[in-house]
Amino acid sequence: MCLTEISCPECQSTNYRVHVTYQTQSGEVREEYRCLECGRYFAETTNTPLARLRTPLSKIVLVLESLNEGSGINAVARIFRVSKNSIYSWMERMAALKEVLMLYALCPQFLQTVVEGDEFYTRVHENRPPAESEGWTIVLKERATRFLWELQCGERNETFFRNAMQTLAQVIAQTSDLTLVTDGERRCDNLLFAICRETIRIGKLGRPKTTLPEKVKVSLKNKGSQAHQSGPKRPKYQAPIPEHPNTQQDFPDAQIHANHLEAFASSMRRRLACYRRRTNTYAKSQPALQRRLDVYWVFHNFIKTHFTTKKVPALALGILDAPLSWPQLFSIQLFTPN
Repeated sequence: MCLTEISCPECQSTNYRVHVTYQTQSGEVREEYRCLECGRYFAETTNTPLARLRTPLSKIVLVLESLNEGSGINAVARIFRVSKNSIYSWMERMAALKEVLMLYALCPQFLQTVVEGDEFYTRVHENRPPAESEGWTIVLKERATRFLWELQCGERNETFFRNAMQTLAQVIAQTSDLTLVTDGERRCDNLLFAICRETIRIGKLGRPKTTLPEKVKVSLKNKGSQAHQSGPKRPKYQAPIPEHPNTQQDFPDAQIHANHLEAFASSMRRRLACYRRRTNTYAKSQPALQRRLDVYWVFHNFIKTHFTTKKVPALALGILDAPLSWPQLFSIQLFTPN
């Protein structure tokens, strides 16, 4: 599977030839093809984020990079002299790539993975108590490569956590040995157990034991003081849900933390204006906030070189052989409705 491979939008065939070469209004030279299987004519930008766009790609890239470096929508619109509706349209086109890239990321088999889980929040539309905010953001991040498996916002309820755990269950299916490390959020563990648990039958009478799949570990660090709590004290580090008997719980206590995600939360407040505190640049709606997060997910995983690993996260994880450039990213064909 090649991300940038061009295929016919009608029959998905790669058997085509160049029909004509043309020049856009911005001076870019593009090609139009003719499919040798079904006879359809299509341009190289058909069914890609660049389809029917007249703005040069270089300008779109500058706008999106500015948004991902902390500038707000209004500031970017003033600096580059573009309308906010155009910026929203470009963001929607880039955010649409997340579905394709996520499926591509779940194709390889991973030997060992350590995933950190944590959440933080921002204001949406108006200043509300944190419990009522729609700006809660759950993050699942691969520790070694800094690849973001999940970056989703919404109201802090069971559906919000269940969607993230379903993504993690897909990662578990592609991983031989996975460890989830959470920083005090027990709801993630319980929902993951409900989604991907398996039953062990040993031939004895009684209810069969239910555990996590083999070689899947969940480690939790209990946060906060328990001095005023009645009953037995919880251990500081624990595996809160039953694990498979063949799974070795050899993860050291010192590694049970979400420090990388704490640093990532600080970085997000610098890089995305809608997460910056004490300003009026917070998100105006939950779908708009999710769109910003989807754009940043694509940018972080497939474009940006991480300052610690010195690699693009998708390259460090083994998903890509070489980092993607902006033109390659915008040449990826999107899914077509049936």
